[in-house]
Amino acid sequence: MAIAAFEDRAPDACHVTDYDERHHRTYWRLLDAAAENADWREVVSIIFGIDPASEPERARTIYETHLARARWMSETGYRHYLNPPKS
Repeated sequence: MAIAAFEDRAPDACHVTDYDERHHRTYWRLLDAAAENADWREVVSIIFGIDPASEPERARTIYETHLARARWMSETGYRHYLNPPKS
């Protein structure tokens, strides 16, 4: 299975972005892993395909920013899907 291309930092916009649309499944996977108290190093290796031993700063940044975005999507961003654009 190919791993999708990820930015090193997830968006921090106050609206749902195209990046969020492309990676929303990743966000749910991150939330599930966090709920299960999975080790962040294992998560970043599996989901993002990054070796945290060889790229510790990048791995931590990608994990933390994407998990923060996942939490934002679950607390605020989901409203985007409840209010579709009016035609």
